[in-house]
Amino acid sequence: MKKVLRISYISAILLALVLSVLPLFPGQISSAEKVVHVIPIKGNVEKGLLAFINRSIDTAEKQGADLIVFDINTPGGLVDAASEIADSFRGTTIETIAFVNNRALSAGAYLALYADRIYMTPSASMGAAAVITGDGNAADDKSQSYWLNEMKNAAELNGRDPKYAMGMADKEIDLPEVGAERGKLVTLGPNNALEVGYSEGTVNNLDDLLSQIGFEDAQVVTSEVSFAEKIARFLTDPVVVPILLSIGSLGLVLELYSPGFGIPGAMGISALLLFFYGHLVAGLAGMESIILFVIGVVLIVLELFVPGGILGILGLGAVIVSFFLATDDIAGMGLSLLIAMIVTVAVMILMFTVFRKRIRLFDRIVLRDSTNSEQGYVSNVSRIELVGQEGVTLTPLRPAGTAVFNSDERFDVVTEGNFIGANKKIRVIKAEGSRIVVREIQSAE
Repeated sequence: MKKVLRISYISAILLALVLSVLPLFPGQISSAEKVVHVIPIKGNVEKGLLAFINRSIDTAEKQGADLIVFDINTPGGLVDAASEIADSFRGTTIETIAFVNNRALSAGAYLALYADRIYMTPSASMGAAAVITGDGNAADDKSQSYWLNEMKNAAELNGRDPKYAMGMADKEIDLPEVGAERGKLVTLGPNNALEVGYSEGTVNNLDDLLSQIGFEDAQVVTSEVSFAEKIARFLTDPVVVPILLSIGSLGLVLELYSPGFGIPGAMGISALLLFFYGHLVAGLAGMESIILFVIGVVLIVLELFVPGGILGILGLGAVIVSFFLATDDIAGMGLSLLIAMIVTVAVMILMFTVFRKRIRLFDRIVLRDSTNSEQGYVSNVSRIELVGQEGVTLTPLRPAGTAVFNSDERFDVVTEGNFIGANKKIRVIKAEGSRIVVREIQSAE
């Protein structure tokens, strides 16, 4: 028994020694193969994409990747989002390749220029990077100048001739050698890109690319967009943001006019929660914006119970500021809030004027009952039966006073404006509710 224990003890010591020495010889326990991280850039370039790019680059750096391949297929997107993503491209120490897999237009071309090398598929295109506004019109001169300089810097960063990058953003630059005469933006195919130094080669697919650059045996790790990041990219889209804010504001306004808590309030709160969730996951919003929003809502609710208006104004201000804190695109957020306000007002007017009688929801908001005489409602007793009757004034009418009719019924009466003394004969000429108008009977009558 002791011999067995001694052998087990010695074996444990030897195993510990082996495990402690093995790290000194990494070639003995790990493959010498290279590691390539593939980061797809698909769809529109927007703020939600930035969080995914940063996470993917960080993962590649932590895993000691030898190469990062950006698999690009995008029609473009937001200028400010592209600028921040380009900073992430430039900030990594790992060699980068832009693999233009179909198209890298507008902001996509800008991102491709920040890669150390560019490869394109046979049908790929890169360029057409003019700045346009949300309504499809050309941007102002200031924005155009900024973007033109950004494209120039992106090309020069890796030793590329900047005139072609500038031609992608300015149609006034004449570059007939790549088929872009004055009046046309530069869009490079694989052959033109190779000729002007904007591409290092044409490949059929990712495997062909890795084979050409000597990474055919490399371990390929493809970054996957998480479900939360997909949701965040959708919720931070410039088209979706004003929709969420419109639903949120309209739902809450309708809820204020209906008793209890129902569908409008639930829809409004859900839309606003989705707004903050998307911006939080995308890294655009912090907890301070959510806290400020909650404080604003609480102040608005308190305004319903505490008169004065101050709490309501402070609450509304806090809510609006929280939206601006949740983004770094101040102009875009201002436009989204303006759209939400216009939509809310327009829908409320439409619903209350056109669809008020057709939508059952308004049964909780609008009082349809009326207090009319047909349903037995009487605001005051009308003495229409007194019209034409004669009586005697008990007091002077100046012009109001008291008169008696039918020998014993007393009524408060009023003249047409003239004075009538006491004990004068009068006749009722009008009865309007409780108002009985009388006129003196002259002796000639």
